[in-house]
Amino acid sequence: MRIVFFGSPAFAVPAAEAVARDHEVVLAVAQPDRPAGRGQKVQAPAVKVWAEANGVPVAQPQRLRGPEGDAFLERVQVLAPDVFIVAAYGKILPQALLDVPHLGPFNVHASLLPKYRGAAPIQWAVIRGDEETGVTIMRMEAGLDTGPMVAVCKAPIGPSDTAGALFERLAVLGAQLMADTLPAIATGKATFTPQDEAQATLAPPLTKDDGHLDFSQPAERVSARARGVDPWPSAYALLDGAPIKLFGARVLATQADAAAPGQVVSADREGLVVACGPGLLAFSEVQMPGRKRLPVEAVVAGRGLMPGMKLV
Repeated sequence: MRIVFFGSPAFAVPAAEAVARDHEVVLAVAQPDRPAGRGQKVQAPAVKVWAEANGVPVAQPQRLRGPEGDAFLERVQVLAPDVFIVAAYGKILPQALLDVPHLGPFNVHASLLPKYRGAAPIQWAVIRGDEETGVTIMRMEAGLDTGPMVAVCKAPIGPSDTAGALFERLAVLGAQLMADTLPAIATGKATFTPQDEAQATLAPPLTKDDGHLDFSQPAERVSARARGVDPWPSAYALLDGAPIKLFGARVLATQADAAAPGQVVSADREGLVVACGPGLLAFSEVQMPGRKRLPVEAVVAGRGLMPGMKLV
């Protein structure tokens, strides 16, 4: 089949690779290059890098509506694609664009729809303490991740899983599921299951404030929050008014003895142990203001952390 592939971050690359093995990707559409990282150097999205390395033409429209959107629509129509494949593209496709492929537009969504519709399904599944997530292939329509489902594959969420670790696993899982589903789409044998609107939940984009930990909550919930915002925006707490970032959260079986939530119980090679309400949480790495991310024992050696300190 002739495919126009829409995707931007690294999550989408395995899906692009999978569909390109047996089909012709006639165009890869990605978000525009943007500044990223501490130096704010302009970087190309991962899908653009993949496309250029594989001789696939690339488009990076700033807008999909208005004059620029009209010109892009004409370009895609000329290509006469059979299907669109969309994976973490980052823009909502207007109906005129969705109507172009004669077999339809299909999305690789990293949740068990209708749960977690929106931009950050993996992160919110971890933050909310779910024990299971997965990938859904759906036929796209004008609504936000509301289209009928074609295929679903489940995956467990482990007690130490971060959003970043799940991104990598679900990217591979979604790529394989998309590749396995395309033959049924091509032959008209795919079945479409409507989503249950009563079960729908949203997964809005994360903000930096979502990384602020509340140690008055139970340790399990604080751990879920810390792991769900790893790698971005990263978990943090305030120490003497300055933010420190916290990584590698794990819930401890022991309980704090009369320690207030947020109090540092110990800081050594075993990690930074902080009291929660209730429970204890250990972090293996920290990043002090203006410093590099380091194992806790290295920061302790530099006299940056000690028992009795309060994180808020």
